[in-house]
Amino acid sequence: MLLAAALLVIGLVLLVYGADRLVFSAAILCRSLGVPPLVIGMTIVGIGTSLPELIVSFTAAAHGQMDMAVGTAMGSNITNILLILGGAALLHPLTVHSNLVRRELPLMLLVTLLGGIILCDGQLSRVDGIALLAFALLYLLFIIRIARRAERDNSDTLTREQLAELPRDDSGNTVSFLWLAVALIILPMSTRMVIDNATVIADYFGVSELVIGLTIISVGTSLPELATVIAGALKGEDDIAIGNLIGSNIYNLAIVLGLPALIQPGEFDSAAFERDYWVMLGVSALFMLICLQRSRRIGRRAGAILLAGFIAWVAVLYLQPFSLNG
Repeated sequence: MLLAAALLVIGLVLLVYGADRLVFSAAILCRSLGVPPLVIGMTIVGIGTSLPELIVSFTAAAHGQMDMAVGTAMGSNITNILLILGGAALLHPLTVHSNLVRRELPLMLLVTLLGGIILCDGQLSRVDGIALLAFALLYLLFIIRIARRAERDNSDTLTREQLAELPRDDSGNTVSFLWLAVALIILPMSTRMVIDNATVIADYFGVSELVIGLTIISVGTSLPELATVIAGALKGEDDIAIGNLIGSNIYNLAIVLGLPALIQPGEFDSAAFERDYWVMLGVSALFMLICLQRSRRIGRRAGAILLAGFIAWVAVLYLQPFSLNG
């Protein structure tokens, strides 16, 4: 058990590192090919925060572990709001300035509602995958169009902050290709470490793969979001901190859930919809309401409430099997 836990942690660290190197190399290579920086920031870097979840979810679904795939996608959204946003706000209150962030919030809630329609029958089909991936494409086109307009006017703080934070490297494409090769070696190896050892831990504690995906894997794969939000908050870049969480939550449902459904459709634990979906919907709606309030401020009190909600949710997930057995 201790060995499995250690290997799981090592696998998660390698997974996050490999995803970071993949995004870094891809962004540098796209720059050298003349892709506009704004497009790189909105696509490669934006999707990159959800890359660990995508790799784990896709691999789990490909090996018939659909519960873990669904749990990873949904759990990451809940973790992003309750744990990461709550913890960041507790350390440093956040304020929403960007109009682009406020426009993305209803889209996050919309894809969450779409996810509910898709999850309610207890299975993912290729039609579900197509619908989710189509939403992801429309979302990308929408935010690129809006961001380009804001870039021309220099009127949006999120756009300026994203451009300032793009990866830069003067060492040339050779180094980028080397990092790309390293990432492509690390990612499949670390993913198998995560999934195999998470399964061992689930068996040891007598909890489902869904619960492991919702908690341990979700927290581990959300490390890029955690790093981005904390760095943004400490540097006073509140919009990029909040905007990355919104984008990550949209990608987690539209791509992390959509791609496995398209490639390897199948059934999953009904508790994912009956219990966990409503938690995800509730915290997503709460997130939107907090960001759209008149003060546009997420203070320490809100952060403490969100963190307490995360602790309570995890406690329910792990104590429920014991109450049922008792």
